[in-house]
Amino acid sequence: MTSWKAKYQDKIVGADEAMAAVKSGDRVIIGHAAGEPQALLEALVARADEVRDVEIVHMFTMGPAKYAQPGMEKSFRHNGLFLGKSTREAVADGRADFTPCFFHEAPRLFRQKIMPVDVALIQVTPPDTDGFCSYGISADYTQAAAESAGIVIAQMNRRLPRTGGARISLDALTYIVERDEAILELPPPKIGEIERKIGENVAGLIPDGATLQLGIGAIPDAVLLFLTDKKDLGIHSEMFSDGVVRLVELGVITNNKKTINPGKFVATFLMGSRKLYDFVDNNPAIEMAPVDYVNDPYVIGQHDNMISINSALQIDLFGQVNAEMIGAQQFSGVGGQVDFVRGASRSNGGRSIIAMPSTAARGTVSRICVELDRGAAVTTSRTDVHYVVTEYGIADLRGKTLKQRADALIAIAHPDFRGTLRSAIAKPRKEVVAV
Repeated sequence: MTSWKAKYQDKIVGADEAMAAVKSGDRVIIGHAAGEPQALLEALVARADEVRDVEIVHMFTMGPAKYAQPGMEKSFRHNGLFLGKSTREAVADGRADFTPCFFHEAPRLFRQKIMPVDVALIQVTPPDTDGFCSYGISADYTQAAAESAGIVIAQMNRRLPRTGGARISLDALTYIVERDEAILELPPPKIGEIERKIGENVAGLIPDGATLQLGIGAIPDAVLLFLTDKKDLGIHSEMFSDGVVRLVELGVITNNKKTINPGKFVATFLMGSRKLYDFVDNNPAIEMAPVDYVNDPYVIGQHDNMISINSALQIDLFGQVNAEMIGAQQFSGVGGQVDFVRGASRSNGGRSIIAMPSTAARGTVSRICVELDRGAAVTTSRTDVHYVVTEYGIADLRGKTLKQRADALIAIAHPDFRGTLRSAIAKPRKEVVAV
């Protein structure tokens, strides 16, 4: 124990001193989502006048991403594997970049030096008695980045929950910055009547004993509202949030029926309120694992009755899903949707579900459309899609012809748009296919 304590003291520096290790032209990987090391980023941005062409790679950003704001272009270039509110404008304006990537393949980019890592900025807990720090709420690609980087700078934060699973030795840390601060929190979404109806429809597809993957937002949280009568549900999900805690308290989620990792909540990152972070802190049932395990379709498919629940921006009448673009503008990213859609498809009794409101733009645009917006990418192919759910019902596309798919999707579209959709498919095909 004495030996690691001596090493620990030798690695402690101030944030400014640690950031001096970042040089012009470096590629810097930032810890993900709510695990973002805020103090380190503040100190890095403060060096904007001293560095040039530093590439900052991040996935979902919950902080302000000051490095991507106007005026930072010469110092920093953000490269997003997924975009959020604070980064999508920079990409749209050409001040930042987007790299398409399945979430489960992100660690491979770093490990195989497809994207060599110069510096990893991570957030960890203080060490345990064996000299190991927990990654807390962000294992995902953060672990691979730390294991691949030439320099690893860790913000050590006593307010970060200590979770089981992924951990890092003090020996692997180049510098330690001790800074306790509040963890970024995800405000609870507003759940309206439309989301509640979608949640009720989705809940009808979930059997007792199922293992769930849940995304972010009002619809996944609405689904959880309608699962109170279920028994022995489990969690194997890239992330989960506060709604899961309530079902644990009610005895609905037990993880007892999981085919692999029984008794464990398995996730790769977490986002929520302090209630969630307190729930996972030192909880022996929590197992945080890297995303190339959690999101591996082969691993996911080993669960019986694996239920994957994701959302979309658009679905065309072939069943093609656009979950990441508005027109030709990148809005978010692929994330883990395809990972879990394909994993659930492999599962014995598994079901993959795309759930979304039937309209957007305050009811003026149908999300079920004849064709995707010009310039939009296909996130999930038509051959991968099983169930599509809106507030108007459930469309099961498995084994359906193109005409049957179109009919099933039109039946769950908003009534105001069904006539237009039917008229479009009644025309000769050449008139409705985009050039």
